[in-house]
Order: sequence, then structure tokens, then C-alpha cells
Amino acid sequence: MMRRSAALASVTMTTVLALSACGGGGGAAAPGAGTGTGASGGPGAPAATGGTVRILNKADFSHLDPTRGFDGGVNNFYRLIYRGLTMFGAGPGAEGTKIVPDLATDTGTPSDGGKTWTFKLKDNLFFEDGSPINSESVKFGFSRTFDPEAGIGSPYGKLLLDAPKDYKGPYLDGDLKTIETPDDKTVVFHLKKPYADFPSALALANFTPFPKGTGAGAAFDTKPIASGPYKVASYQRGVSLKLERNPQWKRETDTVRAAKPDAFEWTFGLDAATIDERMLAGQGTDTDAIGPSIQAATVARVQAPQIKQRTLAGLNGCTTYMGLNTTKKPLNDVRVRQAINLAINKDTVVAGMGGGALAAKGTSIQPPTVAGRVDYDAYPYNPEEAKKLLAEAGQANGFTLTLDTRPDPKMAAVAVAIQDALKQVKIDVKINNIDTSTYYEVIGTPAQQHDAAVTGWCPDWASGATFLPPLFDGRNITDKGNANLAQINDKGINQRIDEIAAMTDVQAANAAYGELDKQIMKEAPIVPLAYEKLILLVGSNIAGAYQSNSFSGGIDLISVGLAKPTK
Repeated sequence: MMRRSAALASVTMTTVLALSACGGGGGAAAPGAGTGTGASGGPGAPAATGGTVRILNKADFSHLDPTRGFDGGVNNFYRLIYRGLTMFGAGPGAEGTKIVPDLATDTGTPSDGGKTWTFKLKDNLFFEDGSPINSESVKFGFSRTFDPEAGIGSPYGKLLLDAPKDYKGPYLDGDLKTIETPDDKTVVFHLKKPYADFPSALALANFTPFPKGTGAGAAFDTKPIASGPYKVASYQRGVSLKLERNPQWKRETDTVRAAKPDAFEWTFGLDAATIDERMLAGQGTDTDAIGPSIQAATVARVQAPQIKQRTLAGLNGCTTYMGLNTTKKPLNDVRVRQAINLAINKDTVVAGMGGGALAAKGTSIQPPTVAGRVDYDAYPYNPEEAKKLLAEAGQANGFTLTLDTRPDPKMAAVAVAIQDALKQVKIDVKINNIDTSTYYEVIGTPAQQHDAAVTGWCPDWASGATFLPPLFDGRNITDKGNANLAQINDKGINQRIDEIAAMTDVQAANAAYGELDKQIMKEAPIVPLAYEKLILLVGSNIAGAYQSNSFSGGIDLISVGLAKPTK
């Protein structure tokens, strides 16, 4: 899944909303879901210190550089090797959505009506190379988000930080004057406009400090500079990655990361079915392993008691959707986009994703876990009505559409479901597979984008504003790292986004975003397809595991460990 967006909520209200949002549609499993088996006592049992946690993955991470990467899986990984001024807490449900201090002593002090924010750094903070984490390194790391090559991940730096219009980051333009560093422990940020939830935005990985002058080009994609409890020991792109302890990390400065294992080791490039078989068997070192959500074919097999007690399940808090490129003919005609929405049978999409155990039918842009979300269905399945709209648009004889997707079994099944559905209304869908590791980068580059793309969006934090502004504000369309795949630039939508962002009542703002969801869908820039569910199977020796609502529903890696570590 891609992530994210831009929200307006106080930290206190964000936490309150998280409680209701997480309770709305499955959410995270409670600690120790299942009673466990063998040594672990269940996934949620306390972890011991030591050993290596092994993670089986189908694809490599998009980027090790946190300014470049922004998908849910890699943001979870970043928590192990990087630190920021603030961070998401650790714990199931609402605990994992709270914003807490990390490198900073608190969650910041606003002034100038919320347009200026001041943070103080803790003592005894160091990077893996022994250099101090100070205000200068914070300023440098933040300014990297403006680099035209590196700043392709989270949009929040460009959206929030005040900067000259033509500022291109520290490598090309030097210091960003609107971030002040009056001393080594103090950093002052000037924003474009008041933003009450700035501490939540700072929990995202693109706001990672680095030693001044480091990381030019793609240096951090192969050799990151760690500030967290682990550092990269070895990395072979597409094959494996190993983390070892970072001796410069001081436990007394970090109240959130448990850092129980001695090491983490990823294996990439595994077939999904192979991962499921290994996790079901749970032999050898796979007792210490974590895999991705299981495949549809495996669902029935995890019902056995000895397997079920080492599973975690719930909504991943994201929306799977098909973006429709409104700059392409005939998709520039709203009637054509509405017809496509009407022609797609969401039940076949859910079936392709593994059935009701692994997905729920998508109707609105925002998923059930987002605060303020309105439950409605603007385009119930109606191929006959779709044909009428196409005829009105002069497309009764149909047309050809190129659909971008990934060579992932689940996404391939979704693409075929779309292809079959649109065939009924004489739209010929050509499926274009893009390598998984570069997929989001490609579809986020308008010059490389085709007619449509299957993708997903997950909230950055638990607020109703974290879905709509980045996906549909036409003023934020960029040449690279573009989240507005529809490339829609509607004055009415843009104006309403501004009006809601100016609201000081967070609950009212979230309710307004729920109504804006409806307003946007009248223009049909996307097709909401499904709300994905996860069934996560862990090895019998895995402990401290819970499903996190902050990281696309996956297992929060900073708390996980082994029940009985081995050398």
C-alpha cells in the first residue's frame, strides 16, 4: 500500500479519535490473541532478550532512504533503524496510534497561532558513526524532503514547512532558513500556515535527522546511517537484509522501542505460497519467523487449533482502489469514469482477494477505520446503467484502457476481475505489470502513468483528514512522488479542502471530510475496490507481536522478539 495524507487535529484529539476509529472495523488483535503454543505462550506473550527474528518477504523494500520510501511495510522497518523528534507509540489498538516524544523531550511547543513549533532534544543522542544528533542534523534531515531526487516519499515536508518556492534541498541550495537552530538542543520550525497536528506529521519517516552533508544521491539506499537501536549489517538488494545492534543507541533515551532481539534478518524474493507453507510447517528457524498476510488458499488451513493460536487478524486500515487518470481520453469525461465505477463488480474483486476473510467490499474512499467516515455506496453494481452513460459519452462501442498493476497474485486477481467486469461494457483492459519494488515510484510519476492503476492508500495517523487532501488536491500534483494518481484538479474540491483544514473543531473537520468523500466521488476519479483484511501467521517462538493500525495492519516490529532466544 501507498500511504498517506495531511491532517488537522490536536495530538489529544488524535488519540481520542484513534480509540473510536480502531474500534470501528476489526482493528488490531489484542495481545496474546490465541493462547499460544510451545515456548511462546502466544504471539502477544512477553519477549526475551536476544536471538534473531527472521522475516519472510515476497519483495524487497522500496527504499532504505526514509526520504524516498513511503509504503506501509517500509515505514514499519524504518522504526528499527531511524529515530525522529516524535513517533507512534507501541502497543495494540489505540496505543500504537498515540504520538509520543522520541528524540525530543516532548511533542513540541506551538507559537504564532500554531504556525511556529519549537522542540528540545534529549541528551546523549548519537548516530551509528558516533556523531551527535543535534539541531543541525535535524534541520539537515528535514530539508532533504525538498530535494527533487530524494524527496519522492512522504509529501509532508513540502506541504507543511515554509520554504522558498524554488528551494531544492540542502545538496543544491544549502540551508533552509525557515528552520532555526539557536543552539545544539533547540530547533524551531516555521510552517506555511498554522497546523495543529504537526507532532503527528513528524512521526513519519521522511523527517529523519542525518549528519549534515551525508546521503547525497542514493547513498542511504545502500548504506543508511542509523539513529535507532539497529543498523544495517549486510544488504543484498532483492535477496536479503540483516540488522545488528547499533552500539551508539542508548536505551535510556528511548522509552518506546523494546529492541529485544540481537538481530533481524529478511529474506526477499520468496513465492507467497512458499512462505505460507513454511509458516504453517513452522520448522527449524521458521519458529522464529514472521510472514506477510496469508494467501486465500491458506485461510481454511489456519483454522486448526494449533495454527490458529499463533495468528493475528483484522482490517489493515487501508483502501484498495483503482485510480483513473483524468488527463487521458476518454477518462477525462466524468460520465466514462462513473460508468467504470458502475461496471465493476466489487464482489468479484473481494473473491479475487481471497473472499470475506481477507477483504470487504469497498464503497467509499475512506475505510471503516477512519474517523468521520460516512458509510455510503455511490455506485452500486449496475452494468446496464454503465452502458447508458458510455453511450451518452459517445463510447457505446467501447475503448481500450491500460491498467498498471504488480505481479502479485492478489493484485493480479484484482486486475483480472476488473478486466472481466469492464469487458461486459466493451472496455478492453490491457494489464501492464510493473516490478513490485518500483511500482509506487513509477505510478507516482505522471510521465510514466497509464490510464489506470490498482493501488491502495493508508492513513498516516488516526484522523479523517489523512486520506483526501493528498489524493485529490490538484495543487499538489508533482512530477515525481505524486499521490494524486487521478491528476484531478477541481476548484470545488480544492476549496473545500482549504475550508476543512481551517476548522479548529477536529470532530467537525472529520465529519466534513466524510461529506467531502461523497463530493469527490461524484467526479469518480477513482474506483474504491476493497478494504483489505490481514491474517498474520507467526512462528511458535515469536513473542511480543500484535497487529498495528499505524503500519498497514502489519506486526509492529519494534516490540516483537523471541520467547526463547538461541545463539
